[in-house]
Amino acid sequence: MDLRSFEAAAWTELMDAAADPHAGFRYVTLCTADTAQRPQARIVVLRECDDARRRLTFHTDVRSPKWQEMAANPQVTVLGYCHERRLQLRLAGQVHCYAAGSEIARRIWRALPSHTRQTYHGGPPGEVRATASLTDESTEPEAGESRFGVVIVQVVSLDAYQLQRNDNQRALFRYAADGVLQASEWINP
Repeated sequence: MDLRSFEAAAWTELMDAAADPHAGFRYVTLCTADTAQRPQARIVVLRECDDARRRLTFHTDVRSPKWQEMAANPQVTVLGYCHERRLQLRLAGQVHCYAAGSEIARRIWRALPSHTRQTYHGGPPGEVRATASLTDESTEPEAGESRFGVVIVQVVSLDAYQLQRNDNQRALFRYAADGVLQASEWINP
């Protein structure tokens, strides 16, 4: 396999994951740094992938610690591993966060199914609550929209690592701010 094909295959996997809830890269790890510069990692759902511009999109609650961390330091890493394909993708980039009221957040919110909108009801993420269920007052239809945020990662590098029985392959791809490939090279696994 050549570098170009390896890169294209990695982005195809991400595109497929954004469209298919059962795809291997649908759930990936978003890594940020907190205010004390300690690494923080959590699973997020890959909602969109623009392979031409090298962008990944996630949704989150704007009251969450990760939102605050990304506001303070927009440099992030997204890590995914597909067991079926035996492929690890590590994408570094800079986030752009769009809160409620932005055109992007409004457009995406309107398209969300009601069961997904319910994710944004209730108290702030990580806050203690009395029961496992949401309270009646937090389930107002419009309550979640003000808490909904969209995170778009502009990928600047992709480290793709294909595990095989023999001859593991790993490559590094670097991108310009507009997503154009600037450099690529095979690297030791």
